Amino acid sequence: MRPQAGALAAVLLCLALAAAAQPYRSGKPGKEVRLFNGRDLTGWTFHLSDPAARMQDVWRVDPREPVLICRGYPIGYIRTTKDYTSFILRLQWRFSPITKQAGNGGVLLRVTGPDKVWPRSIEAQLQSGGAGDIWLIDEAPLNTPPERVDPNVPRHRLHIRANERPIGEWNDYEIVCDGPEVTLKVNGVALNAGDGAEVVPGKIALQSEGAEIHFRSIRLIPLVPRK
Repeated sequence: MRPQAGALAAVLLCLALAAAAQPYRSGKPGKEVRLFNGRDLTGWTFHLSDPAARMQDVWRVDPREPVLICRGYPIGYIRTTKDYTSFILRLQWRFSPITKQAGNGGVLLRVTGPDKVWPRSIEAQLQSGGAGDIWLIDEAPLNTPPERVDPNVPRHRLHIRANERPIGEWNDYEIVCDGPEVTLKVNGVALNAGDGAEVVPGKIALQSEGAEIHFRSIRLIPLVPRK
């Protein structure tokens, strides 16, 4: 681990401990919402780069278990039909347990503006080896420590280290959008954090980005303003 990574890890640990000991900045946790019901794509719509493609051409629910399977192409995304501003989002993902091929994908947060590839949002990266990276799409703002900024692509903010399980196994993602703060945890470890995000209601989207990827147990806990 690079010295800068070690320093950020300590900062992230302090932030995590502080969050556990203090109320969330934007409110208190509300009632959990299951964004994926395990049976169908109620509550979701889609956008794909190929206007002739249908949602079911890319996304399907495994009839044997409550798993959402994305074929990976054409590229695009499914997104919630509802907006969310401050929340704790938890989900599990894996790449194909059959092919065990590395791949790409992402979770788009506070998606606003017209549907396109790709819409204004903050991306919580799922690319193999890069889960926990952040991409700022269409000039979405977020401040991160200088050492986390990719010098070649400044809108790319690097995680402190890889913490994914072997390809084909399930991974846990916890994403907190708490007002202007964004924190990403992969398999229980805080890997990235930033402040200064736009506090706006937006959709949550799951990318189709060239690889078969599976999702399950997609739950959101809204952070409700205190009265």
